[in-house]
Amino acid sequence: MTSYKLATMQTAEGPRAAMIIENRVVDIASLSGRRSDESVLEILEHLEESVSRLDALAATKPAGKPLSEVVLLAPIPVPPAIYCAGSNYADHAAEMAKANGREPPKDPHDLGQRSWHFLKSSRSVVGPGASIPMPEHSKKLDWEAELGVVIGKPARNVAEAEALDYVAGYLIGNDLSARDLSRRAGLPETSSFKSDWLSHKSFDGACPLGPWITLARDVADPHDLKMVLDVNGVVKQDSNTGQMIFDIREQIADLSARMTLLPGDIILTGTPAGVGNGRGEYLHSGDVVTIRIEGLGELVTRIA
Repeated sequence: MTSYKLATMQTAEGPRAAMIIENRVVDIASLSGRRSDESVLEILEHLEESVSRLDALAATKPAGKPLSEVVLLAPIPVPPAIYCAGSNYADHAAEMAKANGREPPKDPHDLGQRSWHFLKSSRSVVGPGASIPMPEHSKKLDWEAELGVVIGKPARNVAEAEALDYVAGYLIGNDLSARDLSRRAGLPETSSFKSDWLSHKSFDGACPLGPWITLARDVADPHDLKMVLDVNGVVKQDSNTGQMIFDIREQIADLSARMTLLPGDIILTGTPAGVGNGRGEYLHSGDVVTIRIEGLGELVTRIA
């Protein structure tokens, strides 16, 4: 079987779904003659049938264009929803607690707790190689390397044992965070209205995703992937997805117990230690952030 990735490329006609086969990019709809193949989201909405068709197309070894000559966008430019796991690596939870003068948290499993998520705006998504502006009024822009899980079929009240059956594939995400915009001024620390998740996590360009979707069948174990983030070539985060507190199965089960997950929804599964806030380092204009996750490629973001 010919291996391929799912991507979205920029064309004169606008964004179009593509297959990446051995560093060549193929316009899927041009090959298949189906308008529904113009969008990765539409392909995911009929995943089982789509994959069978794409497998057959890939087997013909279509020529396509060299990857170096194509501009890739986020694989799903506007996902239906983006769910982000909060404090889902123990070492990251500890470094954030220290930065905020708190005691390191206990394992939430021991307290009978389940995974916790917040929403990130789909309108904050940008693709590989994007150059994003510093968020207005922020001087503490931070990085967070994350494994992204792409949902492939509607999921409601899914059991943990079956959760990975609902995954279409995986990608790389950067949960960029404006740390100094996370708390509203003029309110006591104990106020229920103190937090400002919108300014903190959903400014323009806050969610780089890409470079493509690697199909779940091509990832032997999503809980054993090396992940590394560097800023201007200096490694800041170096970990493994096996260090998650709540694994992917638990997260899908917990989210699907609250609402129906839909094809194209993305779950950003948490970040390990090494974020800037833990050491008082932040991003500045001209910085380049590069994230590599084993088997999933490389996601580069530039700060304008």
